[in-house]
Amino acid sequence: MSPRREHRLVFLLNVAQRRLQRWMAARKQNTGVTATQSGLLFILGKRDGALMGEAGAALDLGPPGISGLVDRMTAANLIERRADPDDGRAWRLWLTAAGRAAMAQSKAGLAEVNARLTEGFTDAEIDVVARWLTTMQSRFPRGEDE
Repeated sequence: MSPRREHRLVFLLNVAQRRLQRWMAARKQNTGVTATQSGLLFILGKRDGALMGEAGAALDLGPPGISGLVDRMTAANLIERRADPDDGRAWRLWLTAAGRAAMAQSKAGLAEVNARLTEGFTDAEIDVVARWLTTMQSRFPRGEDE
């Protein structure tokens, strides 16, 4: 049996993440929203009126992160924050007309990103990569102190 090849996975993940983030930040100029903002728009596109905490969990953001994101997106008139009628401490998030337009633009841009990410790979190969990346969430769960 041959020894396992060293792939430098942590290094490769970090470099890939930084390059993708820089590329997507440069693309923000076309859509006007960041990748994280697009993520929240997509969540609300599927479930308008989601609780702020639920949206934060879906984006892997803690309370300070989702709060800042919601503040910026509310100021940009992309979403509205409304008190939950059943729990005065909770907030629900709703898309605005501008948010729906930004979501449509982001979806169009996402098709280009996904095409670049998957170019040259078979569907089976991408399925393995997606499964591997998904396991990171359970193998390295978010800490309670984040």
